[in-house]
Amino acid sequence: MLAALIVFVVVAAIVGAVLHSAMKVPGALAERRMERRLQEVSFRESGPSGQPMSFLRQKSDGPLPALGRVFGGDDSGLARLIEQSGVNTSPSTILLVSIGLSVVFVLVSMMFVRLPVAWIIAGVMGCVSPTLWLKYKRNVRMKKFEEQFPEALDLLSRAIRAGHAFQTAMGMVADELPAPVGIEFRKSFDQQNFGLPLKDALDEFSVRMPSLDVRFFVTAVLIQRETGGNLSEILDNLAHVVRERFKILRQVRVHTAHGRFTGYVLLALPAALGIALNFINPDHMRLLFEERMGHMMIATAIVMQIVGYIWIRKVIKIEV
Repeated sequence: MLAALIVFVVVAAIVGAVLHSAMKVPGALAERRMERRLQEVSFRESGPSGQPMSFLRQKSDGPLPALGRVFGGDDSGLARLIEQSGVNTSPSTILLVSIGLSVVFVLVSMMFVRLPVAWIIAGVMGCVSPTLWLKYKRNVRMKKFEEQFPEALDLLSRAIRAGHAFQTAMGMVADELPAPVGIEFRKSFDQQNFGLPLKDALDEFSVRMPSLDVRFFVTAVLIQRETGGNLSEILDNLAHVVRERFKILRQVRVHTAHGRFTGYVLLALPAALGIALNFINPDHMRLLFEERMGHMMIATAIVMQIVGYIWIRKVIKIEV
């Protein structure tokens, strides 16, 4: 009887725990989803002194919150760059990584090069590497957004033509399209749903995604809401213009392919030639790395290569 009673109690406890989990887990998951949605939203209104007062989403302050507040607050260029790149990090983390990479690059350069100028160049390269990586991620995300944006305009136009309100159409775009277009429309949809005026939500949208197409879209919607007109037709025309601009941009990339390839070849040729000469005549190349004059020549060559590559990129870059 005692064994049967113990088994009964254990089984009843297990069943009770399973039922309790089944009842609580869905609610907890729903709360976490709501928290994630609320964290994507920021509200801005005027404070007592007339200055803009922000009710911002909770962000990760990183390992050193004070460092992030001093050098990378929520209104800083670094914080905006992180938001536009879509990377889940904080300004203080980027600053710490920049300092750490700068120290590592300096130590590595001191092991191989005796020229102090090379140490300074290595430290600067390590310091700016995280920022350059964030800019690369932002450019990749912006290109993907611009490619998806015409589809979002078409979906908005079809939803409005079907009788939905503009705000509801934005919610449909947020649900149907993948990132990053869906995420950005979701932020604007949630902002105006939670009380931010549509004009302010669209202005925030154009700040988060600094694209010419987005500015056209925001301007067209705001003018239509003030003066009236067929918004679905306006969005159709805008989507057509964006697609035509991309078509011209691809044609320009075809015509400038020779210049870009030339830049890559000129950038890689000295390094490849140095490696080949190192295998052919190691004694001759050893002087370049052991003598002070060789160190100065290497540093000068690196700087001139970087300047030449940037110059070529500027020449072949055509705004469309």
